[in-house]
Amino acid sequence: MRPRPLPDELASGPFSTVRARELGLPAMRVYRSDLVHPTHGAHSLTEPVTLAERAVAYAAGMPSARAFSHVTAALLLGLPLPMRLEAEAPSAGLHVMAPTSDGWVERAGCVGHRGLESRRTTTVQGIAVVSAADTWCDLGELRRGTVDVDDLVVAGDAAVALIDARSGVRVRSGSVTSPGVRALHEALHSRVRPRGKVMLAEALRLVRPRVASPMETRSRLMFVRAGFPEPEVNGVVVDEAGEFVAEADLLWRSRRVVAEYQGAPHAEIRRRSGDEVRRRRLEALGHTVREIFSEDVHRTPRRVETLLFMARALDVDPATLLIA
Repeated sequence: MRPRPLPDELASGPFSTVRARELGLPAMRVYRSDLVHPTHGAHSLTEPVTLAERAVAYAAGMPSARAFSHVTAALLLGLPLPMRLEAEAPSAGLHVMAPTSDGWVERAGCVGHRGLESRRTTTVQGIAVVSAADTWCDLGELRRGTVDVDDLVVAGDAAVALIDARSGVRVRSGSVTSPGVRALHEALHSRVRPRGKVMLAEALRLVRPRVASPMETRSRLMFVRAGFPEPEVNGVVVDEAGEFVAEADLLWRSRRVVAEYQGAPHAEIRRRSGDEVRRRRLEALGHTVREIFSEDVHRTPRRVETLLFMARALDVDPATLLIA
């Protein structure tokens, strides 16, 4: 016999056993062959596949006093992680946090954590997720070797950009602080003896507002670690009349030197054309513009050549730098 159709409210996505009963569905209906059961107490017409789909399905079967955390929260929030973690996440256990008084979350497909009462939460796709600032701190507490300082700076820059965007505050060009940066400081300083505190503190000193991509962060770190003066991030350049000319990825304003990271989106012909116009306008104002690609950061010969070029452009003695 064909299973009885579900009410429209339940057919649109995962639902709980409790909700099914509230809508008058017979108890055995949720166990018919047309439904899947992602976790105890949750049912759906379709098997959840992506990390977001799995999280929504699991949330339907869990108590309300739970929130997704750590790696799961980072990806739901859009915070970039090392490629290995991002590749593993769709099939790995979902990180779920409960209040300490409730004990560990223990259910198949979950990695349990305690301490939700000490963290702020937000909502993503209708489910509770630990906030960006607290998630950033939690990433630093992962098992040793899971992330390094640069990974935390990348995630921290992205968390700051997310928090700043939500705050509605316009962060000035050249600023090293913002609502997002302050939120990360507050989150870290509120922790009592967190694991990874030294690494988190080192990363926090390098986190900056106005960063638009992970490779902007890694490019900036390449120069800072080599000993170059720190550039402005997405610094605004204006002409003699004060009219906007460009927003430079990395800007050494006093030396009129610009480094522009060129990722895959910049290969599209219309984008490339716009980049070239911006380059010409900057050069017309006396700026030296260097395009940087992934290989210039990750491959030693290209990295050395890039750093030497920038040393000449900035009039920095290469002997004073750590070029490798």
